Amino acid sequence: MLIAYGLLTGGDAQASGNWALGVLLVLSVLTVGTIGSTPGKRLFGLRVVAENGDRLGFGRTFVRSVLLCLAIPALVWDRDGRGLHDRLARAVQVRL
Repeated sequence: MLIAYGLLTGGDAQASGNWALGVLLVLSVLTVGTIGSTPGKRLFGLRVVAENGDRLGFGRTFVRSVLLCLAIPALVWDRDGRGLHDRLARAVQVRL
């Protein structure tokens, strides 16, 4: 939100919300697609991988990130604690 507010909207608080979703999408796709975790996940020792343990490709990372931006899939989870966005992208969060 701070990146969107300070760098992209020039201090327009109403437009910052929409831009913040765009920043979240880009950050998630780039960081999870390359190093396997966002800065926050790295801080807490988490990593996102495919169900078989391989690196999550950019296509599945993009699908996961778009669903995460919709927020509803992140609110629906199964008995294993995996969100709907992770289930549809066939992704798993693991500890480093």
